[in-house]
Amino acid sequence: MNGLKYLPDEYDGKGQLRLPFLFWLILLLLARTWLLLVMAGASRQQGNDLLALFYPDRQAFWIGLASGAPALFGMLLTGYRARWPRIWQCGHSVLVLSLLVNLLWQGVQFAQSDLLRSPLPLLLASFDLLALLWLQFNTRLRDCFLPEHQLE
Repeated sequence: MNGLKYLPDEYDGKGQLRLPFLFWLILLLLARTWLLLVMAGASRQQGNDLLALFYPDRQAFWIGLASGAPALFGMLLTGYRARWPRIWQCGHSVLVLSLLVNLLWQGVQFAQSDLLRSPLPLLLASFDLLALLWLQFNTRLRDCFLPEHQLE
């Protein structure tokens, strides 16, 4: 008996455990400022208005880009899991740390401003908290970051 924890169908052609779909959504959630930047660049005339709508404070925009950088790097690194396994193994911890920093920053923002202006920051903070819990407690995702869950 081989002792596989997952069915062979749950592995891709390279023998790596497939990443859950929710993982991709969490990466997009974390890289939301980068997505907004791409959308603003694509809309040319309304780009500045779009950025000002979501980020009236320029400093918050730059912090958002910095906090989304690990998720963007994680997206790029998914194709190189076998080539750079040590960097990939650190990815889970980096994403969890990024979410924790993001939640702390949002908590500071909430303490400094009026929450009744818009429900969007509170909604994003709750999604970040749910993403953090899922990253921490989903065993399949954690197994995706371990080298022993590869078919040889």
